[in-house]
Amino acid sequence: MSRKPTSSKHSPSTPASASGGHHFTPAIGLGNCHLQTIFPRYHRPRPWIPTQCQWLDTPDGDRIALHTPAPLKNDPASPIVLVLHGLEGSVESPYMQGIMQALLAEKLQVAVMHFRGCGGIPNLLPRAYHSGETEDPRWLAQHFKEKFPETPLIAVGYSLGGNVLLKWLGEDGDDSPLSAAVSVSAPLDLHASSRRMNQGFSRVYQRHLLKSLQQSLANKARNAELASQMPPLDQPRFFSNFRHFDNYFTAPLHGFDGVDDYYTRASSKPYLKQIRRPTLVIHAVDDPFVCPSAIPTDSEISSSVTLEISKQGGHVGFIAGSLWRPEYWLERRIPEFLKEIKVTRGQ
Repeated sequence: MSRKPTSSKHSPSTPASASGGHHFTPAIGLGNCHLQTIFPRYHRPRPWIPTQCQWLDTPDGDRIALHTPAPLKNDPASPIVLVLHGLEGSVESPYMQGIMQALLAEKLQVAVMHFRGCGGIPNLLPRAYHSGETEDPRWLAQHFKEKFPETPLIAVGYSLGGNVLLKWLGEDGDDSPLSAAVSVSAPLDLHASSRRMNQGFSRVYQRHLLKSLQQSLANKARNAELASQMPPLDQPRFFSNFRHFDNYFTAPLHGFDGVDDYYTRASSKPYLKQIRRPTLVIHAVDDPFVCPSAIPTDSEISSSVTLEISKQGGHVGFIAGSLWRPEYWLERRIPEFLKEIKVTRGQ
């Protein structure tokens, strides 16, 4: 397998879509970043790839759910793709269903890891998950390596899951268990992302996600013992924006010294120089979740990282074609990248 794929590195002022190669053009009628972001939620509202769920006990006494469309097997010619969802996402999220379908069409094995407490079932500890939580996917990768020792392991991460993936790759460097990786619409710089989410229409997304997080915590708080170890849920200011939520919930529950410590330590951008596996980073300059300042420059990434930065695409959108015949470009581009570095054949 190629260790150093041909790189398409571009600064934010020179998006990859303008340089030839893998060009993303938004669908006619869906050029606006918010339409790109919202449209898939309503165009593909129901899950269509059935999966089986396996609960795995973590070393610290918790559990995570692993969803697979088919039982995994030890096969050098059929890599396992570990897919990491975004904030409050699950295997049923439309983008997760779409990429599973695309990867299965390439005869790849697929495994979706739910971050702790996602998918509607509370986890067993007061802590849950966050943008810098790399221990669970690292532990799961080790589990795969022990059970399927001859099978290459790839990872694809979206949004929060993309940030987790990039940080994990950078932390492990040459010791990464992954053969390749793809990150889509990762926040990269959590300080900048929290500011962006508190501006304009992005506050609508923020309000929706915070409401989902509040409901997830309320479900967990039905357990009186867990509720006694968590911050109170009846304080509206805790859920007024991400910065407050992360200061009152994420930071204390996960061992950070306040929100700024969390944002600094959990951001993936500082780790991009340390990545040593072929990694594709897909991002749109108009992403309503991420400030353009978060997009890395050539000097901030390693030679193993390929940046493909489009002017348009929204957040986990990248819908091409037309309004009436939309094409989900990510589901073509991601398998293409894996073919380019020959990882789909286990080489």
